[in-house]
Amino acid sequence: MDQRNVTESSEYMEFQNHVHSLIGKGRVPSLSIAVTRHDGLVHSSSFGYADLSSRKLATPGTQYLWFSISKVVTATAVLKLADEGLIDLTAPISEYIPSYVSKNGNNQPTVGQLLNHTAGVANPMPIRWVHPTGDSNFDSRGFLERQLERNGKPKYPVGQGGRYSNLGYLILAEIVNQASKVKFEEYVRQQILRPIGMVNTDYVYGEGLDQAVGYVRMPRLVAPIFKALLPKGVVGERHGDFQSLQPFLVNGVGYGGLVGDVVEAARFAALHLSDGMGDGKRILSSETVRSMRQIQTPGKPFNFGLAWFRKSINSEPEFVEHYGGGAGFFNVMRLYPGLDQGIVLMANTTTAYDFETLFNLLIKVPWN
Repeated sequence: MDQRNVTESSEYMEFQNHVHSLIGKGRVPSLSIAVTRHDGLVHSSSFGYADLSSRKLATPGTQYLWFSISKVVTATAVLKLADEGLIDLTAPISEYIPSYVSKNGNNQPTVGQLLNHTAGVANPMPIRWVHPTGDSNFDSRGFLERQLERNGKPKYPVGQGGRYSNLGYLILAEIVNQASKVKFEEYVRQQILRPIGMVNTDYVYGEGLDQAVGYVRMPRLVAPIFKALLPKGVVGERHGDFQSLQPFLVNGVGYGGLVGDVVEAARFAALHLSDGMGDGKRILSSETVRSMRQIQTPGKPFNFGLAWFRKSINSEPEFVEHYGGGAGFFNVMRLYPGLDQGIVLMANTTTAYDFETLFNLLIKVPWN
């Protein structure tokens, strides 16, 4: 079935009607989607406005902040180095970051436990973990050091259930720095993103590329409080029920710093569907990629694999996923390995929308 016939199918029309309903009810200003198989993109489309003020339509090339979907990329970098023998997943974190030591000398958290959130790492609220794109004085190293000063030891029992932690993935990015002898961002660019054709996805906004404005739906009376909570220069103008955000970047890129579009995000999803091959290049071993998708660790609020998670231990059809939510954006990347299908949703809204219905509709579309 060609693309024209697919988009005219009753299944796709039902999906499209649901998206229009979300936009019409003011749940999301825009939504972009991409569907991929292991061997490449199947479909991409966008709905609504990337910028409500200018009425600029979103396109599949519109850039969104990934937020925590970035964690799967961070995990991929760690496991690539592990495949190459440069990171020992069984080694204590302190082997790479000497200051991070548990009070229990016999049970030190390991690098591998950071990946599935069982290292007991605290998860401080990341309310001000952002800075305007024009802030040239931001010090990423100093930011990590301050977080480790405040949370330099495990807060929860080590190895006893997964507890989601942004800080754990900041630590993993630093371990990549130490093991590769290359700055984390540059390592990810050189070893993962660029080799699989992700040329416009980065830890900064791409020059000359369309950007989605982030929006937070809130009462007008709450807006001054919201503005006071975030760093100066992040909160923008009001537009109807939405508070806009000026372009900003995430402090500590390892936990949520990527910026890019759904089409390139689908390339990354295809890498994991193809068991480690991307654009004809071997990035991870097939065994490593499959191990990432094994949801074996019960936890809160998710059950974990290595970066990938799922709320339930079992699902039908089986899938793994990761959310990426924060101020102004909410995204989901989901893999259905048994269907050879990966789906990426990106929206410029803080509020979680009804993405479960969207996935259930999309997997019924006759893409083949």
